[in-house]
Amino acid sequence: MAGPLEGTRVVEVAGLGPAPFCGMLLADMGADVVLVDRADQGGLFRSAEHARANVLQRGRRSLAVNLKHPEGVEVVRRLADGADVFLEGFRPGVAERLGIGPAELCGRNPALIYGRMTGWGQTGPWAQRPGHDINYIAMAGPLAHIGRAGQPPTPPLNLVGDFGGGGLLLAFGIACALAERSRSGRGQVIDAAMVDGAALLSAPIASAYVMGFFHAERGTNLLDSGAPFYDVYETADGRWLSVGAIEARFYAVLVDRLGLADEDLPDQDDQAGWPELKRRFAAVIATRTLDEWLAVFEGAETCVAPVRAFTEVLDDPHLRERGTWIAPDGHVQPGPAPRFDRTSPALDVPPPGVGEHTDELLAELGFGAEGIGHLRTVEAVA
Repeated sequence: MAGPLEGTRVVEVAGLGPAPFCGMLLADMGADVVLVDRADQGGLFRSAEHARANVLQRGRRSLAVNLKHPEGVEVVRRLADGADVFLEGFRPGVAERLGIGPAELCGRNPALIYGRMTGWGQTGPWAQRPGHDINYIAMAGPLAHIGRAGQPPTPPLNLVGDFGGGGLLLAFGIACALAERSRSGRGQVIDAAMVDGAALLSAPIASAYVMGFFHAERGTNLLDSGAPFYDVYETADGRWLSVGAIEARFYAVLVDRLGLADEDLPDQDDQAGWPELKRRFAAVIATRTLDEWLAVFEGAETCVAPVRAFTEVLDDPHLRERGTWIAPDGHVQPGPAPRFDRTSPALDVPPPGVGEHTDELLAELGFGAEGIGHLRTVEAVA
C-alpha cells in the first residue's frame, strides 16, 4: 500500500472496536499491518460470510496464532522483533500474563512502540473493570450533555468513546511516538484510554460551561438541539434536513430561503423565543420534500445539508467526487482520510479471513516448510 506510513510494520493483536479502528487507520496510511488472530475462533464479524465486509479489518494480513501455546507466543514475539509498532486491547495485565507485554517485547526490541488500548486505562481504581463505550463517555462527562430537552442522555452510537476517544487517540499517540523515535531512536509505551479520550473530546464544551456559555441541562444550548437554527427538521417525504445557520449572515439567508423574512419572528438570540421559532421552522420545512429544499438552498450562503443514511451516501455527488464513501467489491465503507498531495493511500488489501496469510507470514519470519508444519501439528498456529 502507498501512503505516508509506507515501510512501517505494525503487529496488531485482534480485538474489538477501538484497537481495530486504530489498526485500520494505520493500514489506510500505508503501514504493513499484521493481524494476530486467535487460532481457536474467528471472533465477532470474522466469519467467512462477513470477513470481506468487515471494514475495520481492511489493509491487513492475518496470521492465526494460539496464544496459549508457548510456540505460538514465540511466533508473536518474533513478529514484534521486526516491528515498529505493537497494538493490543487487553485489560491491564493480560498481555503480560500471555508473555507479550511491553517489558518482554520492548526488552527484545527497544525501538518498539507499544500501543495499549483500554477503556479505563492501565492505572486507577477502575482499571480492571469491564465496560463499553457508553460507560466510558458516561463517567468522562459528555454523555450527560447529549440529548434533547426533557429526555434521558442519548448514546451517540459508539463514536465518542470507542472510535474518536479510543482508536483515533491511540493512532495519534502512535504518530507522535514515531515522530519522537526519529529523534531518539527509542520506542515507548502508550497508555490510551477511552475515558481519557472522551474527556479530551469534551474540551471545548467544558470550556464553554466554565465560561457560562453552556448550560448543564440537555437540549437547551446552541449545539445540542436547543437552538432552532442548529437542529434537524423533517421534510414532507419523511426525510431530514440539517440546519446549522449560527452566524447572523447565514441565519438571514436561512430565514429568507424559508420564506419567513417578512414574518414577525422572535429574535435569533432571544432564547425565550427559541421554541416558537423552532415550531415555525418545522412547519415550513414540512411543506416540501428534501430534494425540493435542496433546490431552494442551492448556491445559498447558509449552512444546510441533507441527512444521509448509509444507503444514500454513495449517490451524493460531493461524497462521490471526493471518495468520502466508496464501495470496493460492493462493500460500502469510508475512504481513507485525510488526503495527502504526495503520499496518497490506496486500498489494495481487502479485509482478510482469519489466518489467511499464516504460511506467508511464517515464511517471512524464516520458518521453512518443516517448521510451519510443526507449528500446525502442535496447534501453535492455524
